Amino acid sequence: MITSPKRSSLIFFLLVLALSIPFWVAGALTSRHLLPALPISALAFLCPAAAAALLVYRSSGWTGVTTLLKRSFDFKRIGNKAWILPLIFLQPAIMVLSYLVMRLTGAPIPAPQFSILTALALSIIFFIGGLGEELGWSGYVIDPLQERFGALWASLLLGGIWALWHFIPLLEVPRSWGFIAWWTLGTIASRVIIVWLYNNTGRSVFVAVAFHAILDITWQLFPVNGSFYDPRVTGLIAAVVAVVVVIIWGPRTLTRRKSVTLG
Repeated sequence: MITSPKRSSLIFFLLVLALSIPFWVAGALTSRHLLPALPISALAFLCPAAAAALLVYRSSGWTGVTTLLKRSFDFKRIGNKAWILPLIFLQPAIMVLSYLVMRLTGAPIPAPQFSILTALALSIIFFIGGLGEELGWSGYVIDPLQERFGALWASLLLGGIWALWHFIPLLEVPRSWGFIAWWTLGTIASRVIIVWLYNNTGRSVFVAVAFHAILDITWQLFPVNGSFYDPRVTGLIAAVVAVVVVIIWGPRTLTRRKSVTLG
């Protein structure tokens, strides 16, 4: 049986949308970027966490907000430490395989070039960004979605909304609709992977944040500052990984167990 606190997914998504609009407008008014291919509108990463905090405060006051924020570092929920391996290495492996496929197919892609300091700085930046998103996506809304639809359909629904939420920043870069379509495939697949990791690590929001951060870090470290990143290749590889996860762990809970307790 799957149980979770009473939460309205629809109200959450509408609130995220409303909070994001000022950031999208700001991005449209300037050509400045926070990082290569990362427009000002990407500051909307704050909105899912803000929406979750507002709704939790309405229902549970500051105690509920404090509980939500504490989930940022709930790594003690990870029972089987073996899950740290896919958490850390799965996404880099997907990106390395993407790089090799592009080289083997003749794409004119240069060798990766970055410093350890750059990687560390990006780790801090994108971990903060991951917190802003995953406190909402994983800390608030995924559990009621799983309760209603099961893990796979909840992942696909949230993944689709997650992708749509990024469309305006992507268009502000600007990206082509072809790029966005393939990127959407990879993004939805990545959400399936995140929910799989989340469910198998005691519903650890920290795990979701860390994987989200690694997604962004590996994109920025891909040659050159992500400019050679091809979502056709990466999206298909991520989709294959997601399909394998669903086949092996099962669509209902993605945990190889018949039931998961959520909340």
